[in-house]
Amino acid sequence: QVQLVESGGGLVQTGGSLRLSCAASGSTFSINPMAWYRQAPGKQRELVAQISTTGVTNYADSVKGRFTISRDNAKNTVYLQMNSLKPEDTALYYCNSIRGWGDYSSAVGSWGQGTQVTVSS
Repeated sequence: QVQLVESGGGLVQTGGSLRLSCAASGSTFSINPMAWYRQAPGKQRELVAQISTTGVTNYADSVKGRFTISRDNAKNTVYLQMNSLKPEDTALYYCNSIRGWGDYSSAVGSWGQGTQVTVSS
């Protein structure tokens, strides 16, 4: 089973940038679509961005134009570059492998511990 370790979170001011990383163990990483999710206090976990095995991407409307998802199959790592951060981006960010696409996708792996992103106003 793929194990996921997220990193790169932190405290940043409004308008700042962060780059999150998700390192995956297991030889099947390159054949799985991957996604970033986030969960803010008191809210449900939501999909932020997806990337297919061939690099096709999809984003939640709230982050389009500000976030970029990418992957390096040789390093078994998926990234989330976050620019122009807003206080409403504050959340615990997770990655996971997914089945399906867009609103019809679902996470299929075990959740890691996530990485906290806090954006101050």
